[in-house]
Amino acid sequence: MSYPLTLGALAFLLAVIWGTPLIRLLQRLQLGKRIRVEGPQSHQSKAGTPMMGGILIIVPVVLINLGLNLANLLGFNVIGESVLVPAMAMLSFGSLGFLDDLAGIRRRRDDAQGLLARYKFPIQLLLATLLAIAMYWRLDLHSIAIPTIPQRLDIGLWWLPIAIFIISATANAVNLTDGLDGLAGSIATVCFAAYGGIAYLQGQVWLAAFCFTTVGAIFAFLWFNAYPAQLFMGDTGSLALGATLAVVALMTGQWLLLPVIGFPFLAETLSVIIQVLSAKLSRRFLGRDIRPFKMSPLHHHFELSGWSETHVSQRFFLIGMLSGMLGIALALL
Repeated sequence: MSYPLTLGALAFLLAVIWGTPLIRLLQRLQLGKRIRVEGPQSHQSKAGTPMMGGILIIVPVVLINLGLNLANLLGFNVIGESVLVPAMAMLSFGSLGFLDDLAGIRRRRDDAQGLLARYKFPIQLLLATLLAIAMYWRLDLHSIAIPTIPQRLDIGLWWLPIAIFIISATANAVNLTDGLDGLAGSIATVCFAAYGGIAYLQGQVWLAAFCFTTVGAIFAFLWFNAYPAQLFMGDTGSLALGATLAVVALMTGQWLLLPVIGFPFLAETLSVIIQVLSAKLSRRFLGRDIRPFKMSPLHHHFELSGWSETHVSQRFFLIGMLSGMLGIALALL
């Protein structure tokens, strides 16, 4: 376990050192966040805060893993080739998020939201499909681990559409959660640490190393994202972390536990779905707009209920810690 933890510390050091220069560069390029008009009024003061901070996470993780794989070509057995799949997930979805962030910044309207959904979602599905195919044929993944059942269940080709859905859904779930200082990043560290522990217990030391490298890089991002945030991860970070987390879960075979380990992400996503469906159905059948939450995603509901931003982030993080502990416990059954 010393190897994964050491890589995590290395990733933190590599990322935190260039965090301040990155913030200055983003400020110089005027790559600041636009705040939704319909969002909580307390967030209007965050307008202009540099975004695309996901670069701070992606660069060290990808460089470390690609560098160690190059070392393998020289005859050193320092990391497994399999980690190239989650590294590619992080890089590809991070690139999509970068384009999404850039599109939102370049639009002059205050309600600009980046790439249009009719372009963004098909690209997500394409990337998820390529990753699923790589895992199915290259890594020979097509089974599911069920708690209390010793043998994994082989589901054959059904694994592919399930994997595509999990990757796309998790990427968007983390994206929806990224709305408060330190919220998405802190919960993501718990998820990656939990799956890193599961991977290590399974003997997948290289995958554990990748997970803890990601944890270290996110810690460096949180150094600058702690309230009041100097930097936002943007879609660059949230889409990359979500897709990569899904790939890691699929590689462990314990993807059935992803809703448990990532319960705060699930809750945020369900709150949006419930809010939208409730509004549409109530208008259609009752003639009036009924919404169960003051605002969605869920963290905004608690903000408008009187919780401070730091209280929401810390309490969601605590719930995430408990969820991660429960997920590891179930993986051991």
